[in-house]
Amino acid sequence: MIDKIANDNEIKDLFEAILTLESIDDCYKFFEDICTIKEMQSIAQRLAVAKMLKAGETYQAIVSATGASTATISRVNRCLNYGDGGYNIVLKRLEKK
Repeated sequence: MIDKIANDNEIKDLFEAILTLESIDDCYKFFEDICTIKEMQSIAQRLAVAKMLKAGETYQAIVSATGASTATISRVNRCLNYGDGGYNIVLKRLEKK
């Protein structure tokens, strides 16, 4: 996937914009403007699923806790195990906080 978007200047600009955010309040303001509530909820749900998978939770426990579909859980699990490592980078950094 990274190869497909690496040369996309609009996506690079988006990532650069995200890196300028300095606080949770900045994030709320930016993401509220750029995303729908549903988009933010979906992204947040995927992160919650990733956390629970890393903690060894079962699919059923994750479905119950997050409301995520088993398809979403499977996709996140695939990314955790075979993806580019983005979830793992973020989860490790969050653990340090």
